[in-house]
Amino acid sequence: MENEKKSSSLGFFMNYSWYKKYLLPGFIAQSVLIAGGYGTGRELVEYFGQYGPTGGLMGMGLTFVLWAALFAISFEFARVFKAYDYRTFFERLIGKGWIIYEIAFVVLLCLIMGVVGAASGSILRDSFGLPPIVGSGIFLVCVAYLTYSGSKTIEVALSLWSYLLYAVFIVFLILGFTHFGEAISANFAAGTVKEGWQMGGFKYAFYNIAVTSTVLFSLNYLESRKEAILSGIAAALICIIPAVFFYVVMIGFYPDVLSMEIPSNGIIAKLGVKFLLPVWLIVLFGTMIETGVGFFHSINERINATLIEKRGKGMSNLARGAVGALLSIMGLLISNFGLIGLIAQGYGTISWVFFILQGVGLFTIGIYKIATQGK
Repeated sequence: MENEKKSSSLGFFMNYSWYKKYLLPGFIAQSVLIAGGYGTGRELVEYFGQYGPTGGLMGMGLTFVLWAALFAISFEFARVFKAYDYRTFFERLIGKGWIIYEIAFVVLLCLIMGVVGAASGSILRDSFGLPPIVGSGIFLVCVAYLTYSGSKTIEVALSLWSYLLYAVFIVFLILGFTHFGEAISANFAAGTVKEGWQMGGFKYAFYNIAVTSTVLFSLNYLESRKEAILSGIAAALICIIPAVFFYVVMIGFYPDVLSMEIPSNGIIAKLGVKFLLPVWLIVLFGTMIETGVGFFHSINERINATLIEKRGKGMSNLARGAVGALLSIMGLLISNFGLIGLIAQGYGTISWVFFILQGVGLFTIGIYKIATQGK
């Protein structure tokens, strides 16, 4: 209770209902998504950049449209059925098939933690010459602490970090245009569109759509269908805008950026702005921690709901922290497979599972059940 009160006092601004309804879910989704979604820039290369500057931008437009629809339907489904953890959500949506979703969700969690671990190791190695174990240790301690602290602390931490992240991305965009504006304009003016951009946008949208499961705990503020739909569209915007900022700057280095393992490091080095690298690293590490916390908290909420159902008593804070620490270690072990391989092969495969279970499920069964629930 003390942790809950402390986090509430830190996040006094979050008492505004409009913030909780229309911005909080988006900030949580964006915080969880970015480290595994585009924090290093490698993901943007894999799913957008390889299709040409204009083709990639078109793919990002498709991703936004899909996200807006999927977030809106997911938020409304959660509101209608009061499904604020992923087990309850998918039991309501696909019945016993929720078990398949849980397996896919855990696999995705491990993949994303592998990407986070590989990225943190590469960043520390390339930037400071430090052994990867240093970054892993910081990551492990912070994730365990936040998962231990509970929902309110997580809401505040993820929201505040999103403000900092947006500020850094805006500075990054301004510096990119200041130093390489001509190259950016020239590459977009070429209008290069390569075959397959639709599939890139499609895959990117669906391997990331599992992030909705990490936001469910924050949706209990929604009170109407209009609020759920507007909140879903806002979440899609909040998630895609920093990616667009990053992508635009990356295009100033096209096609060389396609071969960079960590494009963010290479681009910052070429910008030649000394303060940007340490700030970027701090923000990126923070987003890695947020991604871990978001996914682990959704696991905790699923376990907590089951325990309350069976024995009338939920998880202790100590148990929540232990789950976070255990899953962190599991993901860090997977990071040995390498960043590029995990992103190119692991994400591409898992996106089909979420397309079938979540995408098709929501657009068919989900919409039908929402429409008939009142009747």
